[in-house]
This record gives sequence, structure tokens and C-alpha cells, in this order.
Amino acid sequence: MILPFEVKLAAGASLVENTLRDLLDARPLEGELYRPERLLRAMRHGVLNGGKRLRPFLILETAALFDASDDVAALRVAAALECVHCYSLVHDDLPAMDDDDLRRGQPTVHRAFDEAAAILAGDSLLTYAFDIVSAPETPLPAEARLALVNRLARASGIGGMAGGQALDLAAEGSRLSEEEILRLQAMKTGALIRYACEAGGVIGGAQPADIERLGEFGAAIGLAFQLADDLLDLTSSSETMGKATGKDAAAGKATLAGLHGVDWTRRQLNGLVAQAEDILEPFGERAETLRQTARFVADRQK
Repeated sequence: MILPFEVKLAAGASLVENTLRDLLDARPLEGELYRPERLLRAMRHGVLNGGKRLRPFLILETAALFDASDDVAALRVAAALECVHCYSLVHDDLPAMDDDDLRRGQPTVHRAFDEAAAILAGDSLLTYAFDIVSAPETPLPAEARLALVNRLARASGIGGMAGGQALDLAAEGSRLSEEEILRLQAMKTGALIRYACEAGGVIGGAQPADIERLGEFGAAIGLAFQLADDLLDLTSSSETMGKATGKDAAAGKATLAGLHGVDWTRRQLNGLVAQAEDILEPFGERAETLRQTARFVADRQK
């Protein structure tokens, strides 16, 4: 039986959610002295608050191409990536960054707790992600764990997500070229999505050419994700999105949707879906769920 895409996505989110709950247990791991209860609650608030879990889903589905989707390793790496993504949201919401009060329909961590707790929760989620991937409990050869850690560090750091956020903050009120916007978005949003697609290949023991192909797919849908997000910021409501909308224009942030308009953005999204489908062609029918993911990313309404 072929399940509707939304059912598959929800099932993957549930698996990852359960893994995250286990990982964010109050019991200290070997080598830890103690897990402060309030800090742990702030971390859970930032992670266990719903969400589509798209990035972890991409790990599970790209690993599935190589028969590794139900593997403990795939779930643990997927959970680790979600920790990095959620840390970035916790920090981005802070008054010094985007100054948001609402995330996924709930108060942001600094509103539910305080700014110091939000900073420490983000710090802890980021470092915990590397713990999860590198730990012996992630049943992969040491070489594969090292590759996953290295790729994650580069995708999330100065040359990836954090660097992209720095460019985004610096660009407020500036007129960026299309090339500059593309670079910013490829770093801030695209880097972790590309990592998710490559990581599934690493977990599944794929050949380097296949991992590179999956990275190209991730780059295409990463741009589509950002374009769709920018479009929703222009056209959707805060009630639908579960967070504030219209903030890019208010802050003077340059986006491709703002630069070229709604119709152009929708045409670009269609083109990126076609590009993503072409990239997946060598994987045949095994990649059908990934094709559905590309269409979901481009067509999403929240």
C-alpha cells in the first residue's frame, strides 16, 4: 500500500520525536555529572514543540535509498540534526537577533523562560548534536561517524548556517544583489538541508558520486524551501504560520520573492522541483518519496 506523503512525513516526525524524547531524558549519560532540570526543560521546549521535522525526514528517506532508513544510526543522526536546527531557532528568536515571541504557535524559549536560559538551551542543543552523532551508541564505523560530524560542523558553522545568519543580520536595510541573496540563503537555510541529504548517503554506505548527487538534490530543495518561506512571509498570516509574518519587509531584509515578486517566485519553485526530480532520476522508483518531498517543499502553505 502506498501511503499519502503527509502520512509518511508524520510517521517520520513521530519516530524522530520519540528519539528526541529519549535523548532529552533527565538521566545523565556516562561522563555527565548532572542535567540541570530547568535547562533541560528549556531544551525540551525548544525541540519537543511540534514541527514537520523535514530535515530529519530527509535523512531517513535518503538513507532508505540504501536500505538504512529504519537503522538506529539514521534515527540518531536525524535527531542530532534536529537539535542543531532547533538550537538555531532558539537563538534566532532572541531579541538580539530576530526578536520573535512566537514559534510553532507557542511562546519562544526566551519568552517561556528567559534570555539566559534560551542562550544556554541553544548552546546545549548544538553541542549535544555532536555528542549524539559521535557516540558509540550510533552504530556506524568510526570513519562514517567522523565524516558525519565534520560535515555537520561545516554545514552549521561559519561557512554554513551561522555564517548565513550573520550575513542576513548584516544585510538589514541594504540592497543585495541576486547573487548575494542566493549565497546568504544557501548558507543560512540550504546548508543543513543539503547536509540532511548527504548524511543519508553516508549512513547507507553510498558511493561518493551518489552522496554528491544527493547533495545537489538537497541544494535544489534548500533553495525551494527558502523561496517558499519568503513567499509565505509575503502572503500568509501569522495564525496560519504559527509565527510572525511580514517581518522581512519590515526589517528591510532582501529576499528573492521581495525582489522579483510572487509570480516569478512561483515559476522558480516549479523549476526547482523539476530540477530536483531530474537529479533523482538515476535512483528510479526508490526515490519517489524524495520527489514528493520536493513538491511538498515548494507547495507548502505553512
